[in-house]
Amino acid sequence: MKLTAISNMTLDAYPVTMEQTGDDFCQHQNLQSLDWHVDVLQSREENRLAGKEQPMDWRDAKKAIRQRAQ
Repeated sequence: MKLTAISNMTLDAYPVTMEQTGDDFCQHQNLQSLDWHVDVLQSREENRLAGKEQPMDWRDAKKAIRQRAQ
């Protein structure tokens, strides 16, 4: 996909595209996270364990993202 195609997407298409991209990434067995991403995940897990953040059901998260995109 060309960058111009992404910039011409509707706001409703972004969450769907992100979800499809994430699903595609999960199919790759040798995919390694970047260092900064590992740091973010570790920080979020620490916050969760300390009771500062609570996990959200994936369906609820997608619904919230779609509502913000409208």
